[in-house]
Amino acid sequence: MDEVSPDRSRSEGFRWERLELLRRRTSKKWRTHPSDVLPVWVAEMDCALAPPVAQALAQAVALGDTGYPAGAGYVEALAGFARARWGWEGVTAERAVRVPDVMRGAVEMLRLVTDPGDQVVVNCPVYPPFYHFVRSSGRAVVEAPLGADGRIDLAELKEAFRRATADGGRAAYLLCNPHNPTGTVHRRDELEAVASLAEAFGVRVVVDEIHAPLVSGGAEFVPYLSVRGAESGFSLMSASKAWNLAGLPAALALAGEAAAADLARVPSEVADGVSHFGVIAHTAALRHGAAWLDGLLVALAENRALFDGLVAEHLPSVRYRPGAGTYLAWLDFRDAGLGADPAAVLLDRGRVALTGGLPFGTGGAGHARFNLATSPELITEAVRRMATAL
Repeated sequence: MDEVSPDRSRSEGFRWERLELLRRRTSKKWRTHPSDVLPVWVAEMDCALAPPVAQALAQAVALGDTGYPAGAGYVEALAGFARARWGWEGVTAERAVRVPDVMRGAVEMLRLVTDPGDQVVVNCPVYPPFYHFVRSSGRAVVEAPLGADGRIDLAELKEAFRRATADGGRAAYLLCNPHNPTGTVHRRDELEAVASLAEAFGVRVVVDEIHAPLVSGGAEFVPYLSVRGAESGFSLMSASKAWNLAGLPAALALAGEAAAADLARVPSEVADGVSHFGVIAHTAALRHGAAWLDGLLVALAENRALFDGLVAEHLPSVRYRPGAGTYLAWLDFRDAGLGADPAAVLLDRGRVALTGGLPFGTGGAGHARFNLATSPELITEAVRRMATAL
């Protein structure tokens, strides 16, 4: 779909959808709970599809272009986006492989550098599939809790690396950058310290950077593979989260210079399992969707400020530290008297669905995650329901 040249007059057409239209969607967010529940949980955005993506998909349907993916268009689109957005020249076709989605790609990278029974370090609380996918691949999880400020605690990380390598086996570190659920965007000095520690302990770093385009508020996204000492690492990138394309999965596994030979060992059937429509959609988003993304980032910044004020006014017992990345808010309900799983109480009492914190590992009890990627009106109503429940 490289030939698509979208109508620029429509490419900036970001908008939040109305509730009556959202209720007609058949995706997980809108069909898991009864219709009287307001869903602000799973990471789907309540926006219209970016016009360049919709146009590319419509053209593919018109052509009957529903076969297998081919070519380097996706890699080239990401390379151009990374160059323009982050000033990073590190995306090359020689060190990139298509994978079905970020988490399955992460598992393939872990299989390259660890063996069944080996240990994988994660920073908790963290995206629950980190636990599920690591364990289902036969590896063990070692937790390195985040600091009280929500940032990487290097002392905890060092201790986790020591434990993960104590038996002489191979070990890896599955890092989330920006971090889900806190929205923390890791600084360059932090990532360089991570790379230095990993080299000292012989730990291979695999980074989930799916939220990379969703950074605002004056923060800077730093690709892990761009920092000093990260040459043996891997990154997983995708347009999925930033352009709301979870139903059209596709991702790219990227290798640092010293990891290229490892990446070359990825089985060919992994790339063969990628969705052709996913590649078409993601390529269009990265090539032609920057203006739409800028509109989204402005809307998310406004939502974050709105939510911060609403929480302070209506939920004074709830602690919230806004993050600069993702569109997720991590809420601390431990002073609100809702027990270990506040999301269950809010669903029952307030008919509002958040993501419960327990599956996020150590540090998740008493917390819940709120999805800010919806209209200001729905955010306001969700907070009203939460306040009523409290």
